[in-house]
Amino acid sequence: MTEGTTDGMTERMAGPVLVFGRTGQLARELARHDRVLCLGRDAADLADPAAAAARIAEIRPSAVINAAAHTDVDGAEAAEALAMRINAEAPAALARAAAALDIPFVTVSTDYVFDGTGTRPWRPDDPPAPLGAYGRSKLAGERAVARAGGRWAVLRTSWVVSAHGRNFIRTMLRLGRERGAVRVVADQIGAPTPAAALAQACLVVARTLAVRPERAGLYHFAGTPDTSWADFARAIFAAAGMAVEVTDIATADWPTPARRPLNSRLDCTATTAAFGLARPDWRAALPDILTEIGANP
Repeated sequence: MTEGTTDGMTERMAGPVLVFGRTGQLARELARHDRVLCLGRDAADLADPAAAAARIAEIRPSAVINAAAHTDVDGAEAAEALAMRINAEAPAALARAAAALDIPFVTVSTDYVFDGTGTRPWRPDDPPAPLGAYGRSKLAGERAVARAGGRWAVLRTSWVVSAHGRNFIRTMLRLGRERGAVRVVADQIGAPTPAAALAQACLVVARTLAVRPERAGLYHFAGTPDTSWADFARAIFAAAGMAVEVTDIATADWPTPARRPLNSRLDCTATTAAFGLARPDWRAALPDILTEIGANP
């Protein structure tokens, strides 16, 4: 950082960081940090974008992080209007309110904005081509936040996991206990991202934008190394000391209402260059997650 940056950051980050979301994986990890105020749906429902955005002017935080979203990928196929309102219209309203106060605004997007073709990691400037309603709603949100301007950042991520909520780790542990064997898709490749690391990344980005607004933009942040869902399942069972048989299957053998991208690899080099954020190793985070769940041997 340049001389004087630290003082400027301290001054700009004097108020709380306002987080939209309270019970989701990311919001729960953000809530562990000091000077973070999380608003649940009862206090700020993103289905009412104007009312949610009004909370920013009322609270006047030092930064805003949107950790709430319509994340039901399959359900969005039948409720695209609701997904658009929560994932596109609401982030746009929040971003405009933050820009009006000249404070950082960070929101999280997804690998589902891409069609999943090829094997090369997706770069932030690659043309998006979502396969379904969820991806379309998140892409619309990205573009609306960018149009709002100000000190904004969109962090695309993938395969978020933690000890909380509905996620792949908890699902595998439950199925492993119930069945002793699981069939898991092996042709979708991406990177599990620990929610704790994603929370830390959101805070670092917000604090940087407070003093470096020229770094506003679209970025990727995901765990490492890339793997398949099936191999991730094997790693979970091994770390938990569970003898569970994992059988590889193809995506075509597990039909769902929404199509999933086969290639969810994300190129995060621009994020590292702009914010000094390295990709978190999900293998190192896995034991702590299992310990918190109570599934560590």
